[in-house]
Amino acid sequence: MPSLKALRTRINSVKSTQKITSAMKMVAASKLRRAQAQAEAAQPYADRMARMLRALAASMAEQPPGSVPPLLGGTGRDQKHLVVSVTADRGLAGGFNANSGRAARNVVRRLEGEGKSVKLLAIGRKGRDYLRREFADKLIDNPMKGGKKRPEFGDAELVSGRIQEMLAKGEVDVVTLVYNRFAGVMSQVPTEVRLMPMAPDKDSDPVKDDEPERASYEFEPDEDEILARLLPRALSIQIYRAMLDNEAGFYAAQMTAMDAATRNAGDMIKRLTLNYNRARQANITSELVEIISGAEAV
Repeated sequence: MPSLKALRTRINSVKSTQKITSAMKMVAASKLRRAQAQAEAAQPYADRMARMLRALAASMAEQPPGSVPPLLGGTGRDQKHLVVSVTADRGLAGGFNANSGRAARNVVRRLEGEGKSVKLLAIGRKGRDYLRREFADKLIDNPMKGGKKRPEFGDAELVSGRIQEMLAKGEVDVVTLVYNRFAGVMSQVPTEVRLMPMAPDKDSDPVKDDEPERASYEFEPDEDEILARLLPRALSIQIYRAMLDNEAGFYAAQMTAMDAATRNAGDMIKRLTLNYNRARQANITSELVEIISGAEAV
């Protein structure tokens, strides 16, 4: 059995850890409120934009090949894929980052199994580290600047610009986004969404309600001019929405993980205190036996 000093040291160490996890839980809860508000505020606009693009793609489906912008109708090929993985820069959030990284890994493996050429763009240090172990040769540079505390729309525009640059060079035909969709404080769902062509399959798109009927669109002043401005912005909006969902999900997962760690530390303190009291009582009993034995010998 450990000595009393070793038990006291262990108890004090666990109490210090409990204070840290409790403080981290409070900080995560505070940041979660703001992140959740941002994610919920961005959702209606992103949903409406996605539905409008689906209707627009349906209305232009019968046009001749090459007349539909690549961001909307694709390149007509399905060989070169880009998987954009969104994770957090920090850990201590349970399986939050690992779940998203595992989902991205499964997408890459599935595409490779189909004979596709795959590249990876990792947003978030944890996802980049996770995917580098197996797909280091497939990772491309992240255009975002590191060190920012909160995602900004400018970050999403940088990623969108990188995708458009690859599209212009013929390096990508299909773009898939993998991220943790914020479904609630206790639920973050790894989600796969096709970004380009901007006509995602209903099975892979979380936005399924109120699907628009096929509509006929009139463009003013000019179709090419409007789509040239609208489609890159729509791409940035979908990426930004994923980044906001990821941030809210991260703080929710971290708050849950730190709450569980705080409770586990409390249980450990109880067990260690019980062992300490038993050891202390055993020492006292042993000393009393020695004193009584000595007195009887005299």
